[in-house]
Amino acid sequence: MSSKDRTPKGVRGPSGPNAGRPTERSQPRESGRSALERASLPLLTRLHALPRWIIVVAPAVLLLGGLLLRDSWAWLGGILLALVWLFLAWLTALSWPALSPGSRLMRGLVVLAFGGVVVMKLLGRF
Repeated sequence: MSSKDRTPKGVRGPSGPNAGRPTERSQPRESGRSALERASLPLLTRLHALPRWIIVVAPAVLLLGGLLLRDSWAWLGGILLALVWLFLAWLTALSWPALSPGSRLMRGLVVLAFGGVVVMKLLGRF
């Protein structure tokens, strides 16, 4: 009597149709961290190809413009500051594993504080 004969009807044994093939459940899911790194690679490649001074000057101009716009233009200042905040948060997320716990705390606080400034600017209170 073979092992196939002892397997109850409807139960697939080791030589079933998917034998030797990994199933979707057995494949590890991609973590959010690796997905972020993979999605960031094309943008990082483009940024690396730019002259270095642009990486410094562009956020500085957006920051200055965002802080100087007031009254009826405060919403535009908030958008400019939000762009700088997104860039800062993105770079912090990418560098997170390489940071020491103290650096993580400080960078996290800076990102949170800057996010508060963005919200206040968008609400017209700054």
